[in-house]
Amino acid sequence: MLHGSWSPGSGLVLWRPPGIEQPTATEYAALPDPLGEIARSARFRHRARVLVAGPEGPEVAEVRAHALAPAVAARVLTQPLPESVVAADLRYLGHAVRGLRRWVRAGRIVPELHRADGEWWVRWGLVGGRRQRAWRAELAAAMPPALRIPDARSAAEILGDLVAELTDPLARSELRVREPAHPLLAALVADVPLDSGSHQVAAVLQRWRDSLTADEPELVLRLLESDDDPDDDPRAVEALWRLEVCLRSEGEAPQPVPMQGDPALLRSAGEKVAAAVQAYPRLQQVPRDPYGMDFLLPTPVVQELVAHGVNELRSAGVHVMLPRAWRIVSPSMRLQVQSPAATESAVGLSGLVSYRWELALGDTVLTPAEMSRLIESKSDLVRLRGQWVQADQRALAAAAAYLEGRTDERSGSLTRLLGDIAATQVRQVPIAEVTATGWVRELFDSVHNGDDVEPPAGLKAQLRPYQLRGLSWLATMNRLGCGAVLADDMGLGKTVQVLALLIHESESAATSSVPGPTLLVCPMSVVGNWQRETERFAPGLRVLVHHGPGRRSGAELDAAVADSDLVLTTYALLARDVEELKRQPWERVVLDEAQHIKNAATRQSRAARAIPARHRLALTGTPVENRLEELRSILDFAAPNILGKPSEFHARFAVPIERENDPNAVSRLRAVTAPFVLRRVKTDPSVISDLPEKFEMTVRANLTAEQAALYQAIVDEMLTQLKAARDTGSKAVNMARRGAVLAALTRLKQVCNHPAHYLGDGSALVRRGRHRSGKLALVEDVLESVLAEGERALLFTQFREFGDLITPYLTERFGTAIPFLHGGVPKKRRDGMVERFAESDGPPIMVLSLKAGGTGLNLTAANHVVHLDRWWNPAVENQATDRAFRIGQRRDVQVRKLVCVDTIEERIDDMLTGKQELANLTVGAGENWITEMSTDELRDLFSLGAEAVGE
Repeated sequence: MLHGSWSPGSGLVLWRPPGIEQPTATEYAALPDPLGEIARSARFRHRARVLVAGPEGPEVAEVRAHALAPAVAARVLTQPLPESVVAADLRYLGHAVRGLRRWVRAGRIVPELHRADGEWWVRWGLVGGRRQRAWRAELAAAMPPALRIPDARSAAEILGDLVAELTDPLARSELRVREPAHPLLAALVADVPLDSGSHQVAAVLQRWRDSLTADEPELVLRLLESDDDPDDDPRAVEALWRLEVCLRSEGEAPQPVPMQGDPALLRSAGEKVAAAVQAYPRLQQVPRDPYGMDFLLPTPVVQELVAHGVNELRSAGVHVMLPRAWRIVSPSMRLQVQSPAATESAVGLSGLVSYRWELALGDTVLTPAEMSRLIESKSDLVRLRGQWVQADQRALAAAAAYLEGRTDERSGSLTRLLGDIAATQVRQVPIAEVTATGWVRELFDSVHNGDDVEPPAGLKAQLRPYQLRGLSWLATMNRLGCGAVLADDMGLGKTVQVLALLIHESESAATSSVPGPTLLVCPMSVVGNWQRETERFAPGLRVLVHHGPGRRSGAELDAAVADSDLVLTTYALLARDVEELKRQPWERVVLDEAQHIKNAATRQSRAARAIPARHRLALTGTPVENRLEELRSILDFAAPNILGKPSEFHARFAVPIERENDPNAVSRLRAVTAPFVLRRVKTDPSVISDLPEKFEMTVRANLTAEQAALYQAIVDEMLTQLKAARDTGSKAVNMARRGAVLAALTRLKQVCNHPAHYLGDGSALVRRGRHRSGKLALVEDVLESVLAEGERALLFTQFREFGDLITPYLTERFGTAIPFLHGGVPKKRRDGMVERFAESDGPPIMVLSLKAGGTGLNLTAANHVVHLDRWWNPAVENQATDRAFRIGQRRDVQVRKLVCVDTIEERIDDMLTGKQELANLTVGAGENWITEMSTDELRDLFSLGAEAVGE
């Protein structure tokens, strides 16, 4: 006998009983085609789990099987199926599909729009309605148990999947439409994607489908509160809640179904309730009102209904109404901090404070007695102060257990308080609020409500409102003795805010307490920028540049520092001259582009932390580039120890946030860091309203045949290396595997740039007048358009060697000298490049390496930015873009990010589109996450697509 089953996700599966070998040529000779031909020729190579007769009754067995596609299954199940060779299970499926065909022939079908494989597809589906629900309910009741036991699916699930899969092929076999004019109908008939598809079109079709059955009353299940109050009756958790069965006609309120009402209405309600029970089988297990249709739910079932059942019922077209006053709330922790006024005690990280924790449900702060009672209830559904609320009882219990003893007042330093916040690891219970008094309130509120500071008279610049707010915050942090991280977006004027602070500090100080000098550390590329900005905006400040082979040391340096207000040096010299610089009486240490100390173990990071100063200030547009550890390192300079040791930070924050996206860890990190970090972005209209628009676009280039061949060779080599290492889990092999993946990624980027970049053979960029690189040809087209409009462009690459390749070519191609700014350019020449580019007759194009030219430069003469190859980190790329998109820019900025079609460049771009969370403390992992993928995933990611090569 030939058996059959329907498996959601696999479709129709034909199978033979265990122990039966391949059919003979005559075994299915009498079975008509197409099933006969399939049964005779199929190899039955698949495996399926089915119910068969065993020595002690029915048992699950694995049998040889053959799966059919939906279109073939539709033809098979609508043909005659003789009892002599076809088992009852397969004949049942044939009966169901022939009934489905009758609905199709009756015209009870409508087009539906679905999203699949990144495109919109039009498919035929049943209209639905009372009669079709009744038909499916009868079929479900008659379904042989063998069709549903192996994978524990309900009859409704199996039939629902069968109807969804086979309605479309059945409709296509029955309908004939000639040359449809409408695009939707044309896509439906031709079985091709609908280019104009969208969620809006899908919703319109769904509303039309719903309107076809609008005359039928809708089933509504209305949950009524239990009258028992746990405050009075501790057994109320076991009380029964009534789930009232109602029908609602369009435009009317739901009405309970009377048992003595219209028989047709009762029959319709019964059919709908039966369908609801199939959609949410938990309702089969609860008692019913003996005098009506209503369900009587114990409290645990009510909890499950709200958590899961509501969505399952709504997906089946059944609306569930919850009590109007019922609230679903989340537990949260709050912190009350008390401290004296700043004038009455020591302030800063060592200042003493008292504090206590609170636990809240929604907006209600719980008393200890309420906490105990709610935990002892063992239920997610509780009555609190006269109202039913639902909360996660396990999370609530965990928070209460953690806070046991902490709701009493505690005392300690501010560092201890922040450490207590950092250590509060209760999953799903975030820290919602920190309320403080005295100087701690000033600290926590200073980002929004700091000192009101007037612009200093000695500043030769007009501060924008947000810059004045930044000055006020810096002044407050300085007065409270707390380090700070000014993390304004690139181009918002961190330099002028720091200069304003120095002048304000000097003008406010008494003659006897003139502040000491400030040491400012920055990359070599922006030392000249600080010199020029200081001369321009703060000419009254005495500036010393500690740089170069002839720099001062010993007593000469001591005297020069004592005679200066601002001392500029570089990170490289900070590490080299740390002993000289540690000897000076610094009022403040400022780190510009503070991401240079994102690795806490480097010499320059250790040197920065070793310099003694009363006040510490870090400036960065990207407090987090790739990993949260970078933020810890920067803050450990500005506000030491508030985030704990690296190992503690990794366990408390990095793993929960980066890997698990734990909102509690995010809330704790923000609570600890918020007073010390001021972050504003240019795209916020409340920050800056007169900045022009920035238009970002991904521009795609095809590979040439030469590029494609090199690309494929690299992928094949990488996969061979991964295959050789797959059977061992040693640490050394895992490191080698990661190295192979990252090396392949770098080489593939080079190939996508240009074959000569990858080969490094000094070959020509153009051969016989034709480009060897589709990307370089695209760059040439873009620059032609830019120059034709009389505008200028910045080209960024992460590879210095690629910049060395294309700069001479572009110079010759466009007949103008094009500068290339990279890490090997001396400071004097670099400053000359920047100044020359800013001039009205300066070069129209500048090429920059991403690391050397991505920070600290003002290049607003350009309003086009082209990222030649991708760093796959939005923060780093935005830093580079901000060389042009910053204050002083008067034209809209166009940003083009180049990727090659159907390569890893395009696939990663698609995966990371919109990934801007790093600055908001939800972090990715740069490119390292790619190395953690499986070999199959890497093959899919790296493989060359069919559309990669252009004509």
